[in-house]
Amino acid sequence: MWPKLFLAIIGLSFAIGILFVSLFRVASVKYEFDNSASVADIHVSGENGVSINYTLPYPGRVLPDSPLWPLKAIRDRVWLFITTNSTREAELKLLFADKRLGMAQILFEKGEIEKGFSTLTKAEKYLEEAVWQEKQNRENGIDTSAFLEQLAKASLKHYEVMENLIPSLPDEVRPSIRQTQDYAKRAYEESRNALLEKRRPAPENPFAW
Repeated sequence: MWPKLFLAIIGLSFAIGILFVSLFRVASVKYEFDNSASVADIHVSGENGVSINYTLPYPGRVLPDSPLWPLKAIRDRVWLFITTNSTREAELKLLFADKRLGMAQILFEKGEIEKGFSTLTKAEKYLEEAVWQEKQNRENGIDTSAFLEQLAKASLKHYEVMENLIPSLPDEVRPSIRQTQDYAKRAYEESRNALLEKRRPAPENPFAW
């Protein structure tokens, strides 16, 4: 019991330190977006005729624009820190990526462009970390086939959501969203290639890239 408690305390202290650094960076960086531009209602449901069969998890009620968000961010970091199972760690990173994608969508709908973009960027960073963790697990001899299929579908879903967000966002934001889509592209390509190397079928890419 005591070793676990000690580990949790260390993890919490570490997470708080990271949180303060993150908050400082967020406060120091200003995205050059014009929030005064009108934002139409955003509905991500396959406007381009593409709907990936992948269900995003409920993002929760506490969003990055909430005063309680720092506590939720700390919880996520501690959760990752105390997770010793590498397979579970990859799953958690994908979960956090998916949840933050949903949060970003809601923030964009509310017209909070800067927070929405910051949250979207974090979502794609978590997606990238999930890809890296899967690769490490695979190299360590862990069977990641099922997770690779999930990761490939999730990557396509991330691309779809961003693709359908773009038309409703201010013009000056769109190039940044396009650039952020590269995370999802790379994640899909790496997952697909890994599946093909295993002689496993990969989810089809319905997009023109």
